[in-house]
Amino acid sequence: MPLFEYSGLDTQGRKKSGTVDGPGRKAVSQQLRSQGIFPTELRETSAQRRTRRLSLRFGPTRKLPTGALAAATRQLATLLGAGLALDEALNTVNEQADQPLLSSTFAKIREEVVQGGTLHQALSAHRHIFPDLFINMIQVGEDSGTLDQTLHRLADFLEKQARMRSRIQAALAYPFLMTLVGSGVLVFLFAFVIPKITSMLNELEQALPWPTLLLISLTDFLSSWWWLLGLLLIAALVALKRYRNTEKGRMRTDSLILRTPLLGRLILLIATARFARTLGTLLESGVPLLRALDISRNLLSNRVLNEAVETSTKRVQEGGSLAAALKQTAVFPPMLAQVSAAGEKSGQLEEMLFRVADTYEHQTDLAITSMLSLLEPLMILVMGTLVGFVVLAILLPIFQASQGFG
Repeated sequence: MPLFEYSGLDTQGRKKSGTVDGPGRKAVSQQLRSQGIFPTELRETSAQRRTRRLSLRFGPTRKLPTGALAAATRQLATLLGAGLALDEALNTVNEQADQPLLSSTFAKIREEVVQGGTLHQALSAHRHIFPDLFINMIQVGEDSGTLDQTLHRLADFLEKQARMRSRIQAALAYPFLMTLVGSGVLVFLFAFVIPKITSMLNELEQALPWPTLLLISLTDFLSSWWWLLGLLLIAALVALKRYRNTEKGRMRTDSLILRTPLLGRLILLIATARFARTLGTLLESGVPLLRALDISRNLLSNRVLNEAVETSTKRVQEGGSLAAALKQTAVFPPMLAQVSAAGEKSGQLEEMLFRVADTYEHQTDLAITSMLSLLEPLMILVMGTLVGFVVLAILLPIFQASQGFG
């Protein structure tokens, strides 16, 4: 049962504080009133929150697909806008949800709301599903009395994120499938076809051309030492993962990724678009700038970009402008700082950030198309070269033998 810390006043106006357990905020509040204590502050204890975080860390960590969360958010916003009470709207979303995880989560949220908790407090217990962006915007919507409008903004934001992710996945599907099929063909050739053919070629008792000798040597090596190559690959992946888990390693690898031709630019465009749209959505919903920057920063997985936003947040906190702070980091594209400066001067920062996000999302589409136009022929060339070498190495001694017999 959750444990709560409380502060309040008794019937004589004296301050009281302590801890009490109960099934929910409403039940605990009623329990304290029955004891003559009127709570002014009631919150879960840090121990309770730590226990919950541990259970989330070592328990189920599944996340809802962004599209499913966007659809549920849109439905909840529509129901609230139609005048339904929050618990009824949550119950409707629960009953109509297709995914078991979505249904069970909204059932728990409704139960906590019925017990007297607010929606953002109920969502906070499921941070493994709902990001900080979602929870903070809900809190602002509840505080300002514009929860349905806030949910519509959230749904718009999540739908745009889902569309962006779908476009990227669709663009990468063909190269991934081609790589998988090509690798499978090569593995089949080296594992089953080439060993039988090389044994036949050895029986010809003639000098073999160098491509054939190279192929035979490579086949023998792979047949004898494939397990060693597997171990070395696993060891390299483990070492890389441990290195990335260090602060220095994460910074270096993320910096290297951003400097990688084509791929680095694509990652920067995606991150910039996501940062701008997230920040704009939070500011439009009434979240303070510093808090919005902190939430937006946590959505950036690249450590270099993450630290750039953290540095910008500190400079804004010290009294600087957002545009100047972003420009000084020299990490994000220059247009982000330029448009932010125009937005700050005109008082339309949110709208300007949305325009930046639209621009960079469009550039992301163009960059993906450009990358694929280079990647697809390159993959065909590589796979064709490998298969062509195998065919040449097999056919050359056969041609030599046929000329000798002739």
